Amino acid sequence: MPAVTKPANQKGDFLVDYEEKVFEDVQAGDGEKALVTFHTVAFEGSIGFVNLLQATRLRRKGFETSILLYGPGVTLGVQRGFPTLGAEAFPGHLNFNNQIVKFMEEGGKVYACRFALQALYGHGEGALIPGITPISPLDVLDLVLIHRRDGAFILDTWTL
Repeated sequence: MPAVTKPANQKGDFLVDYEEKVFEDVQAGDGEKALVTFHTVAFEGSIGFVNLLQATRLRRKGFETSILLYGPGVTLGVQRGFPTLGAEAFPGHLNFNNQIVKFMEEGGKVYACRFALQALYGHGEGALIPGITPISPLDVLDLVLIHRRDGAFILDTWTL
């Protein structure tokens, strides 16, 4: 086996060029909207948290940004904590809650389907993070259509 002659990476080393940006930094024009939909289960993969970060980034780029939680996506909007609500049981346990709160504090809107909340996951509206707007299952499609009609950027997220 050949000998390794390169020194091992050390804490603080840069392994990639994180400063180079290849594409222009697109900002929203006046009145531009974005909608990020979530049909994914909290903690079942990274896509839920990654797209919460994407929604926050869209908001910071000036888009009037909304999040739609439907189907298993409503699990991202449920208050968490252990042994009490808001207590972090392990590092990252409240990532979803904290990111949703930050998104709303920065002007984003979050909607959660009442059908999925109650019929699929057995929660009432009181289980939602304060500030999330519960909506009728009949509003789920209309919210998407309104954004489509308004020429919004729509990022759909599905996991199985």
